[in-house]
Amino acid sequence: MKTSMALIVSLAFNGALAQAASCPAYLEGEYRKLHSTENANLCELLAGKDALIVNTASHCGFTPQFEALEALHQEYADQGLVVVGFASDDFKQAAKSEEEAATICYTNYGVSFTMLAPTPVTGEQANGLFAYLGAQSEQPGWNFNKYLLDGETGEVQHFGSKVTPDSDELKAAVKAVLQP
Repeated sequence: MKTSMALIVSLAFNGALAQAASCPAYLEGEYRKLHSTENANLCELLAGKDALIVNTASHCGFTPQFEALEALHQEYADQGLVVVGFASDDFKQAAKSEEEAATICYTNYGVSFTMLAPTPVTGEQANGLFAYLGAQSEQPGWNFNKYLLDGETGEVQHFGSKVTPDSDELKAAVKAVLQP
């Protein structure tokens, strides 16, 4: 029994080391989930996975895109796409409270993909992931910029606010990234 327990601990430790070694620096860190005390570890959530990362705001003309983002999440999650929303007040259109933002996301639009608590996404204060995304393509110029991240190569495709999640352009890019 002791030998099998030691083996389990060793495998778990080696798995954690392998994950740490395979996690790119831009994914390191934990971010608090929206209106929650729980954290999301980006390495666990995104390392090696294709992802659509979006900077969001609750009181923006593009806020209804949450509905199409959720539909995209539902359509492609089984094929490996991870959708993550980063709430941000960089453009001064966030809800007054996280509770209100959560109601807008989860109740009004039925969001089930990971939503993270407000964090800067532009400039020198940008969180590590958005600093990487901006350096690889361009920084968000407004809310609901979409970044398609190839989990294998780290390549980034940027789609501006006006490119809707259900557009042929974005869907074609998602399908291409998901191809084995």
